[in-house]
Amino acid sequence: MHPADVIERETLRLNRRYLVEVVERFALCPWAASSRRDGQVEECVFQQESPDDFDPSLARALALATREEIEVALFIYPRLALARLEFEHFARRLRALDHDRHEVGRVPFAMAAFHPDAPPQMDNPERLIPFLRRSPYPTLQLVRTSALARVRGGEADGKAYLDLDLLSLPTLSLPTVVPLRERIARHNLATVEREGLATVEQVIADVLRDRDETDERLGRPKRA
Repeated sequence: MHPADVIERETLRLNRRYLVEVVERFALCPWAASSRRDGQVEECVFQQESPDDFDPSLARALALATREEIEVALFIYPRLALARLEFEHFARRLRALDHDRHEVGRVPFAMAAFHPDAPPQMDNPERLIPFLRRSPYPTLQLVRTSALARVRGGEADGKAYLDLDLLSLPTLSLPTVVPLRERIARHNLATVEREGLATVEQVIADVLRDRDETDERLGRPKRA
């Protein structure tokens, strides 16, 4: 098998471990499992090393925009050696380029950045979000804006997926006046408090250990 194919295969395997063992296990989104089973999620691996190469991501986003059955795309960058804040800068640049090519209000996808390096901060629900987004590799989550509009409008059909900022949790007994992002952040903090931070940390750490061992086996540079 070609080395690039091996990297893609292993990247997808590790990403699915994160989705199943972290996101779905701890119910960070109540519809993650059903969306994955129903084929509404597209995983895309980009093997670029330059943080200035936006063309592959932009081209894939444009292609996915025409596939209405895809409500969530995960853009995974296993070779992009960027610290968390640097990757967030990459995400902002890509988001701006994508917005510039669409009419106002017609952008197909919203984007959120996930990154493996973030300490747990339990003092504030908002500050815990990066820790729960510790995917094995830098990842962008693209969520179709029409799906977000349905959720915000109270028309969620159970098919939305994984967005830790934006998707609603209809089982929460919080007042509807609380902003959506805050409701989800509170829910996730309560989940970590209930399950125990050490338990969640251990699960995430095992996925990242698997990633490090895989990178070593493939002869890839050790992460800092």
